[in-house]
Amino acid sequence: MNWYLKRTLQALLTIYAVVSFTFVMIRQLPGGPQDYIRARLIQQKGGSLTTQEMEQLNALVESYVNIQPDKPLWQQYIDYVVAVFQGDLGRSIWHQEAVASVIAERLPWTIFLMAMAITLTFTLGITLGALMAYAEGTKFDVAFSSLSTFLTSVPYYVVAILLVYILGYQMQLFPIGGRMTPGTVPGLNYAFFAGVLVHAALPIASMVVTGIGGRALGMRGNSVRVMGEDYIRVAQLRGLRSRRIALHYVARNALLPLYTSLMISIGFMFGGAVILEKVFNYRGAGLLLFQSIKTRDYTLMMGCFLVITVAVVIGIYIADLTYGKLDPRLESGERHESF
Repeated sequence: MNWYLKRTLQALLTIYAVVSFTFVMIRQLPGGPQDYIRARLIQQKGGSLTTQEMEQLNALVESYVNIQPDKPLWQQYIDYVVAVFQGDLGRSIWHQEAVASVIAERLPWTIFLMAMAITLTFTLGITLGALMAYAEGTKFDVAFSSLSTFLTSVPYYVVAILLVYILGYQMQLFPIGGRMTPGTVPGLNYAFFAGVLVHAALPIASMVVTGIGGRALGMRGNSVRVMGEDYIRVAQLRGLRSRRIALHYVARNALLPLYTSLMISIGFMFGGAVILEKVFNYRGAGLLLFQSIKTRDYTLMMGCFLVITVAVVIGIYIADLTYGKLDPRLESGERHESF
């Protein structure tokens, strides 16, 4: 089977499995969203309901969770899956709006935050790791290896709290919350972009500072291993330029294992956005998920879970497709798995 087609089918199958899993959670969780909404509405009606009120109640439950309780299970499942793939994630109990609309307003901010953090972490980590490998055994290598090991062991939320306290409260160099400067008009103007970058600086720095060490150590170890390979010595004996050997032979092969960790880190960072956005009061999808748990807004919680999972699957899918550009053997079919 064509490699791209195989990856596409795997991504679609994963998304379908996540949608099916959310359907099971809605029905089977003790005190789940269906039961919670039903109990809440019965309480509002005074405890006893007529047959007509019960039909109205089922209609309300359906509008919130996309499941009509009086239909057969298989029909409920089909209706739910069709509604989700049409973009209908139900209605938020707390916001009294469509879940898709609430999430759509927040998700771009989280994607921006995580994309910047991932890009900076890997760019700086790979560069530092390559420099450490070429300076193996020197004071520079020892110093930054020790620093990288220390930074890797520090949780990102600890750095986040320290940055808020020192740079936000004490020195007042950065805002301690929000996602843009109050009063600015969103659009293509300098004030808006400057405000967005300043408000995102500390959350991004928290992820970069704690993530750069692991990437640097990984790149250093891979580069040192690759530089000891026979084909590197052959390239040197053939008189190839050091720059060409470094970029085309060493860096390219050393990057392959790190590209796998990049795919995995996409999911990790999206999961970490919940705590990070809470610390900085950054109104993204992570903070929205935290608030939905706090207010027991089950439909919004399920929607956030579903959207974040799909975003991670799409991110990994895109990264997986581009993996073949680094390792052409994948596209030619010599290997069947990239990770």
